[in-house]
Amino acid sequence: MPARLRLRSLAKINLDLRVLNKRPDGYHELRSIFQTISLADVIDVQYQPGRTRIDIKSNVNIADNLIVRAADSVMKATRRTGRLGFVLQKRIPIGGGLGGGSSNAAAILLALPLLLGKPLPTEKLMELGAALGSDVPFFLLGGTAVGLGRGTELYPLPDVQPRPALLIAPGIHVSTKEAYAQLGRELTSDSAGSIDRFQSTAWRIADSSPYEGVNDFERVVFRLHPQLKSIKGKLLKLGARPALMSGSGSSLFGIFPSRQLRDRAVESFRKDFTESKVFSVTMVSRSRYRALWRRQLAAPMDSKVWPPQDRYAG
Repeated sequence: MPARLRLRSLAKINLDLRVLNKRPDGYHELRSIFQTISLADVIDVQYQPGRTRIDIKSNVNIADNLIVRAADSVMKATRRTGRLGFVLQKRIPIGGGLGGGSSNAAAILLALPLLLGKPLPTEKLMELGAALGSDVPFFLLGGTAVGLGRGTELYPLPDVQPRPALLIAPGIHVSTKEAYAQLGRELTSDSAGSIDRFQSTAWRIADSSPYEGVNDFERVVFRLHPQLKSIKGKLLKLGARPALMSGSGSSLFGIFPSRQLRDRAVESFRKDFTESKVFSVTMVSRSRYRALWRRQLAAPMDSKVWPPQDRYAG
């Protein structure tokens, strides 16, 4: 009988995001604070021994799906063969700065080695993840974390309090390449002041202190898409602290001091946007994230080994 798994693949937001100088390798030096949230895609996975073949079905059309690339990388790393079938139910908006594709890829990196009976160490998974995309390594860990470099160098922060949040995904396409170009960060950009301010914000978040947060992309993206600036302004007016764009956009989020204020904001935004663009979410801590994965993979709940392993792995 084929082995099957159903996986929830969570989204992320950037609680803070600074873009520093352009690096010699063509990427930009980043400072960011990642946070997993409850919004999730669902991936059904089926594996059967045999000759290697990878099939995928999805409720949306995604060119060069990272699920397929992640599965191929695991098959090569484990030197296993077999037929893999994936069914993706996409709920995380595409191209919204929420890391949906990266989360899908990380889900496969975490789950597939167990189905193949060939677990991979965290270091190897991080290597495979970084090759697939800059956000993928974070989703192998979850919770609240500082991301440096391309965003692939990760350090844990204490989990933030699970305050209610509202996510607005207006469906405006923002070109990440254009956003970077408009920022005008060059090899010699002065970044000392930005790093100092980021460091201060990271400590405030770690201490659960109030903070405003910064996303350097807002300056250029809001100029190109004024509607996004208006959405942020409305979130702030309705009581969100902070309210920020996630990644290079176009999704925006607001974190609220109470569920009552958040629910009132939901009602207000649903007058302007359809239900599929307005999401009530909560922050997901690292412990909750890992507990979710242990349940999904039927791994021992009391084990401190990461990534999760089961009794059938050999």
